[in-house]
Amino acid sequence: MSKASSQSLVRTKMLQARFSPIEYEMIRSKALDANMSLGELTRRCMLLRPIPTPPPRLGRVTVETYRELSRIGNNINQLAKATNTAIKMQLPPPASPELLQELLELLRHCQQEIANTFIEEENEETDDWQPD
Repeated sequence: MSKASSQSLVRTKMLQARFSPIEYEMIRSKALDANMSLGELTRRCMLLRPIPTPPPRLGRVTVETYRELSRIGNNINQLAKATNTAIKMQLPPPASPELLQELLELLRHCQQEIANTFIEEENEETDDWQPD
């Protein structure tokens, strides 16, 4: 890139706008949801660039639920590895394959319930925006 073209990309101009406190909080919240600065959000909106969709809100499924499911998943992975190792070494497995299959089905059911929770929350017409 030539020096002239790289200098044309340097942002030296500034725009100012006034917002009510509610408008400002709404804009700030939108920037936080999109994981970008106020300046970047403003540039994208003003220049008609697409704003990335924010990640889904957790709603009723809390962070603690995800942490607990992660711990459970980690334990299941360890049990599955131990079972597979035992089978390869022709030793009795610590858990029966049937029990692991039943556990897999239960986890799939939990996954479906969580997905249904997200779908229900997306269909609800509530305004959950709150200023920080």
